[in-house]
Amino acid sequence: MPLYEYQCNACGNQFELRQKFSDEPARECPKCGGAVEKLISQAAFSLKGGGWYAEGYGNGKKSGEAPSCPSGGSCAGCPSAAA
Repeated sequence: MPLYEYQCNACGNQFELRQKFSDEPARECPKCGGAVEKLISQAAFSLKGGGWYAEGYGNGKKSGEAPSCPSGGSCAGCPSAAA
């Protein structure tokens, strides 16, 4: 279930609620009972390290340039081996 952030318009209290997509948004602050608004927040995860995106797409190579083969181009189906 996603985690949503809210902020109270009356007291400024910020809080998080774990809610289903089908749940109604929160309407009142659990601290003072004031009206709240949903905040737009950053995703709770980030992709780090190697992997198919970093090695094949995110490495800054110019388009049309084949990625280097980790086995030295000896794979039969590898585009580097055909070059």
